[in-house]
This record gives sequence, structure tokens and C-alpha cells, in this order.
Amino acid sequence: MKQETKNYLIKLFWIFIIASIIGCIVETIVCIVQKGHFEIRQGVIYGPFIPVYGAGAVLFYIFVPKIVGATANNTKNISNIKIFIYTMILGGVTEYIFSFGQACLFGTVSWDYSKIFLNLNGRTSLLHCIYWGIGGILFIKLLYPYIEKISTNAEIKTFRVVTTALAIFMIYNITISMLAGYRQYERVQNLPADTHLDAFLDKKYPDEVMDAIFSNKKNVGITG
Repeated sequence: MKQETKNYLIKLFWIFIIASIIGCIVETIVCIVQKGHFEIRQGVIYGPFIPVYGAGAVLFYIFVPKIVGATANNTKNISNIKIFIYTMILGGVTEYIFSFGQACLFGTVSWDYSKIFLNLNGRTSLLHCIYWGIGGILFIKLLYPYIEKISTNAEIKTFRVVTTALAIFMIYNITISMLAGYRQYERVQNLPADTHLDAFLDKKYPDEVMDAIFSNKKNVGITG
């Protein structure tokens, strides 16, 4: 793999990580404001990460600058309206896909906008697309110029080691979260533990643990 390609993937990975953490912070603050108590919102078992935010930011980085003609040295003159429109669409699509995938794979959803005006199957709404659009403007205008600097660290040994270790951790984190989530759905269906992996998941990640970590999810059943 060419070094340029490696640097690009490293950049995408860190965008995903940073945006996932920011998303967790935002959701936690929203929870405090709306419910009046502290509750960490996370999308995986280990750590303050919400992948839907990370995925949205990665899509912003890949597509939006090319569409609006932004460069690291030229974002001030780019139309906010253009950025807003494209990022609200990308964000809404990302949110819908994640919600649909969660329902299909695990029989749960972590957000339900069915009571909000102009929603799409409760998976996204005009209001939340607007939030994505505002976030997109902040991303392109404020963060994008600095993202390119990540590549300059790619040759630093310590940075490469940290990136590799974190990537391995996140692969495990996302994988075990998906396995544990699906196994919980099987338990809801009263399906027994047929394998050693099932038994491990039942012991390590029982319902009380999963419900405490993903406290905002609700069961909807597997959907097609």
C-alpha cells in the first residue's frame, strides 16, 4: 500500500474517532438538559464513542469538500448554504442507515423521532437533518483546515503505534458490541446458548449490563 493511501486511511480513522467522541459528549449534554441527570450515551460497549457521528464526519470529509470546492487553505469563501444542504442530506442518510441497520441486526433502536414533525419512519427528521447541516458547516469551516495536519504525524513512530493499537481496539470494540447486541436479541427470543461464544456473551454481557450501557435503546423486533 502506498504511503499516501496509508496517510489517507489514518486521517479517516482519526476523523471517525474524534467525531465519535464529540458525538458522545454532545449526546451526554443533551441527556443532561432534557432529563436533568448525567447519563453517558455511547454506541459501543467500551469507551465514549458513538459511531454514527464518526461515520457522518468521515462522509463529510470524503464528499463535501469536493462538491463545494473547499481546500484546507480556502474554506472561508465557501457558501454556508451549499455546505449546509449537502451535509444535512449526508447526515440524515447516515442516521437513517444506522437506525435501520440496528433494527435489522439487533431488533432495537437508539433513537425514535416518530413524534417529531416531518420525520422519516422515525429514523431521522427535518430537525435532526438541520442539526447535521449546522454540524457540517462547523466541520468544514473550523475543523477541515486542521485535519490535513494529521498526515504530518503519520511518519512519527509513536503516532503510528498509537494509531495501530487504537485501530485494533476499535475493531474488537465494534465487533464484540455487535455480537453482544445480537446475542441479547436471541435471549429476548428465548434462544439458548448453542456455542461457547454464546455462553461467553451471556456471562460477560448479560441483559443488565447491556441495558445499563445502552440505556436509551428500545426493542422493536427484527425488521426487514
